[in-house]
Amino acid sequence: QVQLVESGGESVQAGGSLKLSCTASGIAFSSHAMAWFRQAPGKEREFVSVISGSGRSTDYADSVKGRFTISRDNAKNTVFLQMNSLKREDTAVYYCAAVLYMSSRVDRIRASDKYSFWGQGTQVTVSS
Repeated sequence: QVQLVESGGESVQAGGSLKLSCTASGIAFSSHAMAWFRQAPGKEREFVSVISGSGRSTDYADSVKGRFTISRDNAKNTVFLQMNSLKREDTAVYYCAAVLYMSSRVDRIRASDKYSFWGQGTQVTVSS
């Protein structure tokens, strides 16, 4: 049984930082690209960032580039999203997702329908 469990979401003031974590079980973690998506109220789920199985390749949405950093610890089956300089528009439920993917071209897997497994989400609220 595959499980992705996110944590770290909370309320924070604009300009602040948060670090999200997602721990996976039931998959060969290092063979899976891991991504973060988010969904704000009334909006569609959108791509945030993705990292290759090795951790050497990453990709970011333009809206978060330079502020967010994705990383992973394959020994702990965990992917992270460090979020700095948070803005009100970053408020959303953040989802972790996984797909079996061996290529370094993670820019090709931005679409949510590429992903096989999803977590339950963690709420991030940014207030001014």
